Order: sequence, then C-alpha cells, then structure tokens
Amino acid sequence: MSLAPAAMPRSADQVQTPDRQAGRSNLQQLVQLRWLAAAGQLATIATVHWVLDIQLPLREMLGLLAALVLYNLMCWLRSRNLRGELVSQAELFAGLLVDVGLLAGQLYYAGGITNPFIFLFLLQVAVGAVLLAPRYIWAMVAATTSAFIALTQWHRPLRFPDSISTELSSHYIGGLLICFVLNAALLVFFIQRIVLNLRQRDARLASLRQRAAEEEHIVRMGLLASGAAHELGTPLATLSVILGDWAHMAPFAGDPELREEIEEMQLQLRRCKNIVSGILMSAGETRAEAPELTGLHAFLDGLVANWRRTRPVGDFHYERKSLADRTIFSDTALKQMIDNVLDNALEAAPGAPLTLIASCDEARGLLEISVRDEGPGFSEDMLERFGKPYQSSKSKPGGGLGLFLSVNVARTLGGRILPRNRPEGGAEVLMQLPLAALSPASDLEVQDGD
Repeated sequence: MSLAPAAMPRSADQVQTPDRQAGRSNLQQLVQLRWLAAAGQLATIATVHWVLDIQLPLREMLGLLAALVLYNLMCWLRSRNLRGELVSQAELFAGLLVDVGLLAGQLYYAGGITNPFIFLFLLQVAVGAVLLAPRYIWAMVAATTSAFIALTQWHRPLRFPDSISTELSSHYIGGLLICFVLNAALLVFFIQRIVLNLRQRDARLASLRQRAAEEEHIVRMGLLASGAAHELGTPLATLSVILGDWAHMAPFAGDPELREEIEEMQLQLRRCKNIVSGILMSAGETRAEAPELTGLHAFLDGLVANWRRTRPVGDFHYERKSLADRTIFSDTALKQMIDNVLDNALEAAPGAPLTLIASCDEARGLLEISVRDEGPGFSEDMLERFGKPYQSSKSKPGGGLGLFLSVNVARTLGGRILPRNRPEGGAEVLMQLPLAALSPASDLEVQDGD
C-alpha cells in the first residue's frame, strides 16, 4: 500500500489560466461598477425630482434603471457560474455598450446635452481603455461620441420650476462636443500608455525574478558539484593506484589487448581528475591567483584540440573566419560553455559532420562562435524553452543542464546564445560575446587605435 497522500482535487479557480482569471475579474469589476451606477442614478433621480422639484418622467427613467439592474443581475450570475470559460473582449465590449445605451436613455429623458451628467460617457471610455483591446476602445469612443451628438438633437427638455431659460447656443454645443471628443481621445491615449508601461514593468520584474531564481539554482548546483568533487578525489586516486599496479602485473602487461584497455582506462581516469580539478578551481580553490591571459587564437585552438581529443567525434570542421588575434582572459566557465554547446551538438547528431566557426563582428564589438550540426534540428517547443533547466530532447535525468549553464555564462558576460534551425537542415547555435568582457582594457584600446 502506498503511503503517499492522495492528490487533492483542484477547484475550477485553481486550474484557470491567467487570461481566464483576468477575464472573470474584469467582468466582476464591471458588475460592481454597475451597482454603483444604479445606486447613483436612483439617488440622483430622487434628489432632482423631490428635493430640487425638477419634474422628471419617473416611469420611463425608473424603467431604464430597472433594466440596468436586471442586466447587471444577469452578469453577476454569469460571473458566479463561470467554470473555466474565457470572458472575451467582445463580451466586455457588449456590456459597456449596454451601459452607454442605458445612460443615453436616461439623459434623453433628462435634458440631453443640457444635463451636467453628459460627461459620464467619459467614464465608459476610461473603463474601456483599461479593459479592452485598441479596436474595441476606439469603437467605444465612436459609440459614446455618436450618443453625445444624438443627444444634442433629440432629448426631452427639463421642466424647471421657474422661468429661467436653459437654451444653449450652437457655439456652446459645438464647444461641448469638441471638448468631449478631445477628452475621450486623450483618455484613451494616456491610459493605454500607462497600461503599456505597467505591463512592461511587470514583464521586466518577471524577467528579473526568473533570472534570480536561475542564479540561485546555479549556486545550489555549484555547491553540490563542489561537494561531489571533494568526495570523488579519494576514489579516483585509489583507482589510479590500482590501474598503475595492474599495468605492471605480468598477466596484464603480457596481453596487448588488456594493456591497451588499461591505458584507455587511465586516460579516462585522468580526464575525470581534470574535470574534478576544474570544478574545484571554478568553485574558488584558486580564487587568489591572478587571471591567466592568453591569445584568442591559442584559446580557441587549444579548446578545440582538447575537445576533439576527448570526444568520439568523426567529421569535425573548425574555422577561424577573419578573426583577428587579441589578448583575452582564459576563463574556465567560457571553455565549459563552448564545450557544452559542442557536446549537445554531438549528442544530437552522433556520427554526422560538425562545424565550429569563430568570427568577429567588429562593428558591434562581438565575438561570434557558431556551432552547426546536421541532426534533426530543434523542435518548436525546444526553441521556445531553449536554455531552461531540465528541458532536453534526450529524455535522460539532468538533461538540459549543460545548455542552461551555457546560457547563464553567456548572459553573465553580457552576451547571448541564439538557437535556430538551418534552412538546409540541421541546427545552429550562435554564441555572441562582447569582446570588452573577454579582453583587458588595454588590449581593447590597442585594437581601437589600430
């Protein structure tokens, strides 16, 4: 019997996507706003009719108010009964159009353009500018402007208790119309800009949080790797002694096949020790040492030669394409980054030709290293999630960590890694690194002077 707790059923709210949750929240906000509008209309009608003694057509206006309450009750029931359904932009737009129509009806019975509440149409525009896509926002501006113009021509005048004239000149009405259109357009423009800025800020914050989480993940991996390297030191030394003893024993020394296998085992053991030493150095064992300087050509040539010697690679083409030599820091992390990309290409297309081309974009000050293979290429999902931890097409434990670390090394150096599928088949991974992060300042000044 399994002791693991049974999975708890999740509610509809827990399985909703962010878009669906946002749509439901927007619908609920409109419902709450509409309740406030209904209460405000009722209070205004009562105050104007019985306190200010301005006679209003109560039957028609209260009928429109009842229609607003009934419609909002239907929207409230829908918001309560949503089960993962998406509230579309068209539905929100239709709801705002109902609000505009009912407000226009109330204003029709209460003086039209002469009613000071005529600018409540701008509230609909502002709400639409926050909730709706641009095409619906401008349609809302057109609808409210049309209602405004219609109310200048068709409305029932208010019956005041005295003989004060309420006639408005055509110039005044024209000015009101221009003011309304300008206010509506400016509201849409600035609210959209503010919403866009807020979304960009949220996107940047999400990116920073993601980067912080990845860097924390890298720190944990570094601690685990450092601990494992310390632990592996003793067994590797023991194996080295045993293999050395075997190499001098008569049964093994007299058999060429066994001697060749022992030599291969010793070679791989030395490689393991070098890897462990590299982990310890990267973890800070040699932090006090001065950074080593080397030439760019020597760095790349040595890296390629070492990688080719320690991997079962067949057809491998290496080219330095119009790449000027310069002094750079010999960085272990940089070597590991390029090795990881080469290893990934080799695993994706074993036995197929592999190409590494190093070049320099002098205009942008970038070192560009391209690794090309003739394998199946990247899937669309892999291209979207490239460089994320544990995202690998090889379906093995820990897969994808090499590219994840490579992407973060490039980003730490101020560069980036770009994957793509080649039109002629296969994949290409382009590493772009700023020369300023690789070279001493004096060397860059000499290059600029040249």
